Amino acid sequence: MQAVIMAGGFGTRLRPITSSIPKPMAPVANKPMLSHIVELLKKYSFKDLTMMLYYQPEIITNYFGNGSSLGVNIKYLRPESDLGTAGSVGFAKDDINGTFLVISGDVLTDFDISKAIEFHKQKKAIATMVLTRVSNPLQFGVVITDKDGKIERFLEKPSWGEVFSDTINTGIYILEPEVFDYIPENKDVDFSKDLYPRLLKENKGLYGYVAEGYWKDIGNHDEYRFAHYDILDGKVKIDVPGVKKEIDGKTVIIGENTVIEDGVIFDSNVIVGNNTIIKKGARIGKSVIGSDVTIGESSLILGSVLWNGVSVGSEASLKEVVIGASTKLGERSSVQVGTIIADECNIGADATIRANLRIWPHKIVEKGAILSSSLVWGERWNKALFNAYGTITGLGNIEITPEFAAKIGSAYGAYVGSGAYVVISRDDHRTTRMIKRGLISGLLSAGVNVGDMLSSSIPVARYEIGNDGEIGGIHIRQSPYDARLIDIKFFDKFGGDISINQEKSIEQLFFREDFKRANMDEVGEITVPPRALEYYKTGYLDIIKKKQTINKIKIVIDYAHSSASMVFPAILGELGVDVVALNAYIDAKKITKTREEFVESLNQLSDIVTTLKASAGFLIDNGAEKLFLVDEKGKIMDDETAMLVMAYLVMITYKTGTIAVPVTVSSVIDELAEKFDFKIKRTGTSPRNIMNATKDEKVIFVADCRGGFIFPEFQQAFDAMYSIGKLIEMLTQNNLTISRIRREIPSFEVFHTTIPCSWDKKGQTMRNAIENTKDKRTELIDGVKVFLNNGWVLLLPDPDEAYFHIWAEAKDKTTAKGFIDMYTDKIRQWQK
Repeated sequence: MQAVIMAGGFGTRLRPITSSIPKPMAPVANKPMLSHIVELLKKYSFKDLTMMLYYQPEIITNYFGNGSSLGVNIKYLRPESDLGTAGSVGFAKDDINGTFLVISGDVLTDFDISKAIEFHKQKKAIATMVLTRVSNPLQFGVVITDKDGKIERFLEKPSWGEVFSDTINTGIYILEPEVFDYIPENKDVDFSKDLYPRLLKENKGLYGYVAEGYWKDIGNHDEYRFAHYDILDGKVKIDVPGVKKEIDGKTVIIGENTVIEDGVIFDSNVIVGNNTIIKKGARIGKSVIGSDVTIGESSLILGSVLWNGVSVGSEASLKEVVIGASTKLGERSSVQVGTIIADECNIGADATIRANLRIWPHKIVEKGAILSSSLVWGERWNKALFNAYGTITGLGNIEITPEFAAKIGSAYGAYVGSGAYVVISRDDHRTTRMIKRGLISGLLSAGVNVGDMLSSSIPVARYEIGNDGEIGGIHIRQSPYDARLIDIKFFDKFGGDISINQEKSIEQLFFREDFKRANMDEVGEITVPPRALEYYKTGYLDIIKKKQTINKIKIVIDYAHSSASMVFPAILGELGVDVVALNAYIDAKKITKTREEFVESLNQLSDIVTTLKASAGFLIDNGAEKLFLVDEKGKIMDDETAMLVMAYLVMITYKTGTIAVPVTVSSVIDELAEKFDFKIKRTGTSPRNIMNATKDEKVIFVADCRGGFIFPEFQQAFDAMYSIGKLIEMLTQNNLTISRIRREIPSFEVFHTTIPCSWDKKGQTMRNAIENTKDKRTELIDGVKVFLNNGWVLLLPDPDEAYFHIWAEAKDKTTAKGFIDMYTDKIRQWQK
């Protein structure tokens, strides 16, 4: 049979150790990881191999040649552009005859491929995914199959709420030539995003085979070390060059011409390459030592991987580190846990390299120096740049520094391209001003023109995008939840949050440090958008006034010291609203509220509303995205009731349409929708998923049940100011009060709790949840929603913490609490 090996990886996440080689050539147990793949294929009678190359192809071709030394025949192909995973395989179709296998060149596995092929042929499949089970499926494609192995559902790189199984796509595929009919030539086509969804939709025989054995995607530095530990522990069956010896009860594999002097202590299993010298008194445990390495007397090496040509001085100490080729470490030098040192570095005698640092190639650390920061960049951003909510968040001036901001700006600038125009804004904190200037520097260096909106509320910044040719934007703020943190938010060309794919593209540029700098005459320019506030005000009043002139009404607004106080009073004045304003001035020290301060603000607002006999009270968050309501009687409304009040008003005002809300929202909204001839669209719980609902043209109102409201007629993002205007407009148009609407809403009982669940059990728990509820009606929009008699339960893993959320609704408290108790017990059982 034939096999296509995908070997074009950049190795972005493994940098700096892959700075000078493609990722598949990184050594694993003293062989390129790609070599282990070739040996696996040969073991199962794959002799005709096609390698798809892209990054530094000559390093791979020079090492493998035509494959004859390994007993295979290798052909190399390199598309001129990035065609995606399936598109690259399609590029090789003229060389394929019959059933063939596709496998990544940068994984470590010992799967019995022959069993997968046998399964494929038995099922007469057009395509078979080889699957496995993992503890953390977030970075992979999650798959569900029926009892016959036919794929029912899959999702690429889900959020925790979308993890419906711990069974994942390994990137190993068995395919029939028919698949080429579904891969357009010279087009960017992805297996998971394009080809497989089409095959699934057309019911073309897409199957999944759950393989037994070892599989690991070596995606970051930790996984790289852990893969070596697994090899040393015998968890994976691969060929390791050398002679196996038992020394003091430890297994040591020793290469040719290697010298181990008397007095060397092996604490646990070790692999040593060829032509290496380990001098007396050295102590080594759970490590892989390359070829042509010298380890000095009385040195200590534990849990580490040393590439070829490394020199370790006497009495040096290395603990859980990776050292690149030809790096020299002086006498008594110390490299601490988690640090990565790339090729050809020189660490002086008595130098100390602190934990979790990254040292890029050819760096010199002087004798006796103590290095406490990375030479190029820090580890804080090694695994993921963006968090689950689509922002870059870190400790202000510790993790989010001016240098870091400049690099982010350069990466984003490289993504949008020279000559592009983006806007940038911030809140009023002095640290965000500093970070904004760092971002601007990076953008300008990439040739990007910047519109500096200075201090601005988030809705105004979003609304500006596109008015003057902007193709995106950035907003920097102090976190509303933790005063120590800084958030960096990115907007797309429509003013919405950028997509996950856009995040990944920026992330790759950031980690690769692949920034194209502009020539001196092409460096970007800074301008100040002159009409941003005017655009917002005009657009706002055009829509509100077109619908109806708002009657004279008195309201109380707590601006929470936000930038909304710079634009909203003028809009309300135009509408003729009588406003009592609280905290309508900017105070950088009051951007973040504690829970106690938030409750105190609402209580104060309630008192003032009742004292002044106002029609409503509104508390705006500092970014002017979230809105919290008090009715004319001073009743503080919880978020779900406020959402239902707003939805009720939308339904009686617009007469027909679709409303989008998260899966956690009470079924009361479905009752209201049925009454008023509306449709309800359920979304995931993340802000991105909620905002994405606005892309459906039928959706006229979106709410997140956390104080966020969207009216797509104005803009496709949360906007507290516009929501206030719409609420006032709809109240006066229908001659209603908030308290009266509240009385019209049926009672409901939604309860919520959290259950501890370790990260490595989340996927397993989700799989068990689905398997154990197959006899019930379920919904898999975000988590697993199970519909029961007189209610429902939602099981949702938290994206940031080690626990599960459980929501339950029923017609009475006792039943709802019973649902909570029942599924609390189930989740505990499913983790065992």
